Amino acid sequence: MLTYPKIDPVAVKLGPLKIHWYGIMYLIAFASAWWLGVRRARRPGSGWNPDQVSDLIFYGAMGVVLGGRLGYTLFYNFGHFLADPLSIFRIWEGGMSFHGGLLGVLVAMWLYGRKYHRRFFELTDFIAPLVPIGLAAGRLGNFINGELWGRPTDVPWAMVFPGAGPLPRHPSQLYELLLEGVLLFIIVWFYSARPRPRMAVSGVFALGYGSFRFFVEFFREPDAHIGYLAFGWLTQGQLLSVPLILLGVLLLWLAYRRPQDTTQTATAKGK
Repeated sequence: MLTYPKIDPVAVKLGPLKIHWYGIMYLIAFASAWWLGVRRARRPGSGWNPDQVSDLIFYGAMGVVLGGRLGYTLFYNFGHFLADPLSIFRIWEGGMSFHGGLLGVLVAMWLYGRKYHRRFFELTDFIAPLVPIGLAAGRLGNFINGELWGRPTDVPWAMVFPGAGPLPRHPSQLYELLLEGVLLFIIVWFYSARPRPRMAVSGVFALGYGSFRFFVEFFREPDAHIGYLAFGWLTQGQLLSVPLILLGVLLLWLAYRRPQDTTQTATAKGK
């Protein structure tokens, strides 16, 4: 069994001002998305420039924060919100939903496309490879906060999390960091290294994230106030991931029916 590293969730204290690690993870997520986006924009024939990327990331960031918090409230914690409506603004306490954040980003991409006359899937194909590093940072923030821990286990790398009782548990936040963050980034980044049929990159991201999230949910403790939804194992996270998996399959099928309609999302090969 490994010892859980008790890290103060507050990274920096400046008088009454407290900077939380969770907030820093979001800054890392947005900064990495911008940096990777600018790299992609500078490739010949990308059809993008750094200023356009900055605007796109701004729209995406608003979608992530608003959609993620609203999604968590609606999907996971609606009763608490009714009891304490102001809790929706305290994002440093944790409580963000990827699926809600994804919906928020999709709405943001639609708004951006309307304003700047870009096709919707042109935008989602461009931004999909920029997302996983931010997901990895978010899961690291969950780990530091000691939240969203795994189910009890006797594996050698199990940890006892503060507030989770005396039993050692899967560090499921780190599983998600590696699968939904690092591995998904490698898959989508290198898949998009060459021009692909429009919607294909978005499809790979949706299929990859949905599959990894569905798998990790078998090791993650379900929310206590929700529990298992069916069969003694189906969780809310798995239920929300199934449509994402199906969407990914559908997008890939549609994309390769029309391979001549390509998205110029190429990055430097091997970079």
